[in-house]
Amino acid sequence: MKKYVIGLDYGTDSVRAVLIDTENGAELATSVSYYKRWKEGKFCKPEKNQFRQHPLDHIEGLEKTISTVVKESGVAPENIVSICIDTTGSSPLPVNKEGIALSLLPEFSENPNAMMVLWKDHTSINEAEEINHLARNWGGEDYTKFEGGIYSSEWFWAKILHINRENEAVKNAAYSWMEHCDYLTFLLSDNQDLATFKRSRCAAGHKAMWHESWDGLPSKEFLGQLDPSLAELRDRLYDKTYTSNEIAGNLNKDWATKLGLTTNTVIAVGTFDAHSGAVGAKVEENTLIRIMGTSTCDIMVAPNELIGDKTVKGICGQVDGSVIPGLMGLEAGQSAFGDVLAWYKDILTWPTHNILMNSNVIDENQKQLLKEEIENNIIRNLTLEAEKIPLSEVVPVALDWINGRRTPDANQELKMAISNLSLGTKAPHIFKALVNAICFGAKKIVDRFEDEGVKINKVIGIGGVARKSPFIMQTLANVLNMPIVVAASDQAPALGAAIYAAVAAGIYPTVQEASQKMGSDFEAEYFPQTEKVEKYAEFMKQYQILADFTENNIKSKKKLTVDSL
Repeated sequence: MKKYVIGLDYGTDSVRAVLIDTENGAELATSVSYYKRWKEGKFCKPEKNQFRQHPLDHIEGLEKTISTVVKESGVAPENIVSICIDTTGSSPLPVNKEGIALSLLPEFSENPNAMMVLWKDHTSINEAEEINHLARNWGGEDYTKFEGGIYSSEWFWAKILHINRENEAVKNAAYSWMEHCDYLTFLLSDNQDLATFKRSRCAAGHKAMWHESWDGLPSKEFLGQLDPSLAELRDRLYDKTYTSNEIAGNLNKDWATKLGLTTNTVIAVGTFDAHSGAVGAKVEENTLIRIMGTSTCDIMVAPNELIGDKTVKGICGQVDGSVIPGLMGLEAGQSAFGDVLAWYKDILTWPTHNILMNSNVIDENQKQLLKEEIENNIIRNLTLEAEKIPLSEVVPVALDWINGRRTPDANQELKMAISNLSLGTKAPHIFKALVNAICFGAKKIVDRFEDEGVKINKVIGIGGVARKSPFIMQTLANVLNMPIVVAASDQAPALGAAIYAAVAAGIYPTVQEASQKMGSDFEAEYFPQTEKVEKYAEFMKQYQILADFTENNIKSKKKLTVDSL
């Protein structure tokens, strides 16, 4: 009897489910659900770097997508043996003692501080700086050393500390906090005891300073110096963590009924989208997997004996088993990738939304048709024109820090800059500069890995940008001076989650074997263009000059003076 698994992938804007044949990784059905409240801009203040999501968006999407793939596939429910969930991260949310998200309670239903704090929320820049200052000066263990040596405002403890200070009611009502991938796995599981529920090693190790060498999370003494509430919270969190090839529980009765499945379906331990995406793309040693969407995550695996006690500086963590059990998982990334181009698109379409849509010259139907035509074609047309610009022609120099810098050396206080503008600068020139910038940011990550002794022989791109923009991928190959292959799957993270599910269900003995059998094929390859590589190396030097000037001379008005702590 054939066996099938479901991978559920939560991205920034939507959730998608895939139902996969475990024999060969074939996709039998897929379903996508966009977050209604998020799409309306609720609970977010971009001008303050506040990005929150209501868990109802996630719960509604879960029910819709999984029930859809079950129905559309025609597979008998008893043959769907396992589900694994991957999510963005670090995206924690507060829960009560029963594990119910606070924002599902009437008194917190419209409170942004009770929502899930999305990965791209940077309201806790000051709190992250406090954590870094304390870690280096308190006289005890430096709990950031396996996190690249710098704790980020995008991560677990900084976000909780910020919310606790911002909202006394949420702080008092939050019995515990859960990463998004843990919360949704808990929601489906028949194990409804927070004390024994299996938390994700991927999430804990990369974002919450969990490490086996100090028996779990940072000590209460350390956390208490930040805020007594964090020391108290530690007792209500966890010590052990688990990899995603392990079973978190079975599907509980309520959700089995909602989804049209049985309680025999196994629920695997949750994980992050980038790590499951790497598995879906057949990650192996000396291979860099670039998950390219709104931001990027750059994932590698390495033998534990190669890394040993060495700490790789300035990345987003090194965690045993976070990608493949038995290997060290290494994470880096850019806080904005596709978001840089999306920002520029929003700038250029401002007249469309604010003049065209309010015009009395044309009727409502024409307005809508024009709006759709502009929005659907603007990036394509910019790309076509940018490709025509010769490398000998002057283009601006831009940085990719529009949402801060994740790697190397996390600093979410940094801002984007553009230089070398002139009266001859047109929209395609700026677009080309932005594409160059996101590729130069990627080069900095590659250089850091290799400077730290982690050799890269192969680059694999996955995600929407990798599959949809040959211009960006060719530019990236030229900047990196490396060939890049592109995974064929539209849903590599969901496929990777399905691979974990297959191992948790006992269909394959290891994640490596399952990945090779079920992982994505490749659909394209980009090679460096010799005549352009040297020119991009010159542009890279200009990028570095601007980056150094900006980082050393332009400071945020909100910068925390650590000397006063």
